[in-house]
Amino acid sequence: MNCRHCKATLTHQFADLVTCPPSNAMVAAGQENQPEQYYPLKVYVCDQCWLVQTDELEKAEDIFNAEYTYFSSFSTSWVAHAKQYAEMMVERFGFDANSQVVEIASNDGYLLQWFAKMGIPVLGVDPTANTAAAAKEKGIDTIVDFFGKRVATERLVPEGKMADLILGNNVLAHVPDINDLVGGIKIALKPTGVATMEFPHLMRLVMENQFDTIYHEHFSYLSLTFVQRLFRSQGLEIFDVEEWGTHGGSLRIFARHTADDSKPVSERVTDLLAREDALGMKGLEYYTGFQQKIDDIKYAFWTWLIEQKRAGKTVVGYGAAAKGNTLMNYAGLKGTDLIAYVADANPHKQKKLNPGNRVPVLPPSTIAETKPDFVIIFPWNLSKEIGEQLKYIRDWGGKFVRFIPALEEF
Repeated sequence: MNCRHCKATLTHQFADLVTCPPSNAMVAAGQENQPEQYYPLKVYVCDQCWLVQTDELEKAEDIFNAEYTYFSSFSTSWVAHAKQYAEMMVERFGFDANSQVVEIASNDGYLLQWFAKMGIPVLGVDPTANTAAAAKEKGIDTIVDFFGKRVATERLVPEGKMADLILGNNVLAHVPDINDLVGGIKIALKPTGVATMEFPHLMRLVMENQFDTIYHEHFSYLSLTFVQRLFRSQGLEIFDVEEWGTHGGSLRIFARHTADDSKPVSERVTDLLAREDALGMKGLEYYTGFQQKIDDIKYAFWTWLIEQKRAGKTVVGYGAAAKGNTLMNYAGLKGTDLIAYVADANPHKQKKLNPGNRVPVLPPSTIAETKPDFVIIFPWNLSKEIGEQLKYIRDWGGKFVRFIPALEEF
């Protein structure tokens, strides 16, 4: 296997989660007796450019298809984050009705809707037809395709859609050919334009044992050190960076053309690069030992579940998210013996089975009906939001549980 950025041979393993189906490949009603496709889930680190990455064993075209079940608008906190971003960008850079905003992986229009409401022309590019259809219902023009050099050259430039702002939230990690994606940004960005990308920060993943953010949809796990190298290789320069708590700890980078000297590089960029260097993120020792942290969480997960079973307690999950499936599938959980069901607000997931573990997904109202003793919050990054939505479980003495970064009942 070769590095997807610099093509160096990969020999150093970061994590091995054995095999599992793609995390969002829900099992639909009537398919319960059909076999599932399992793929290895191993992660390597490149000792030349420090990109942490999986192999593209499950093709992106198969993952991000017309049956894709992740719709961003079902997270109220994420929609609020998007609104705040749009308002900030307009205030900082002065985008208006004469500007063009393009979003890569625009999903169901959860973010572009805020620019559109301010009268700013928008265009989404997303490969999943069902989420794109939801965006179009919001009035968001969307190209159903994978963004890259081809789309930039054949669609955006000739159609007069070169952008003052190109943005991508949680897409850089999802793209197997990251050189092509960033190269597409270079082509489609106006000479004084701005590109922003948000992605989970590898530093936080390691610090807080966030191994459940590893799944087949995430081809790359990113540091600022690597992303700076990636953007520079395509003629772009990162001039600012923000650290956010979203998705367990994310970076938002701001980039421009290398030749655009109107946007000086912020001290926040140099400071964070120095912090990563001080932690050893340009040395192999930083990446060793993570597997043991993963296994410790797996053992705690199993031990806790068995203890509740023996005590006669009922346990359910909330959030049929990729995070939960990574945890359950690596732990080898199967069926409803230890976790009765997982509740989720997304109707596209309800009445289906989680991939691999086959735990059924039911509406959130099921929790009030069945009154479980414990609710495991699988998307632990949304613990506050979910805890507020489900606070009524306190009425019968119910408790919440999370396992990342460590076992916690609350």
